[in-house]
Amino acid sequence: MTQKPDGNEPASPEKLLIDNLSDFQFHAAYLTYASIFDKTADVEVRKQLNQNIVALQQGQIDCPTFYRNIDRYRIDGGSQRDFGRTLIKTQKKREWRRKAQRHERIERHKR
Repeated sequence: MTQKPDGNEPASPEKLLIDNLSDFQFHAAYLTYASIFDKTADVEVRKQLNQNIVALQQGQIDCPTFYRNIDRYRIDGGSQRDFGRTLIKTQKKREWRRKAQRHERIERHKR
């Protein structure tokens, strides 16, 4: 049988559908909000996310403040500031040849 929710249980907030495709910054913020909202099941976190996106839409807060407020709910590395960049080490062809020759010479005399 189906159970009716008690008055003690808080109803889970719904995801707000207030996306604005013509405003790029708000659209990017909304996509971030939506991904975090979908990943979390905590009622309080969802309420906070809803409050932040509504405040951003109404102009009460700006985008940096919005991201600062929701950063603690981000699971995908909010504390890790790596951004996926790798270090590329370059060298000149002459330098590479010298290192290769030196390595070959050392290997040849090890025998």
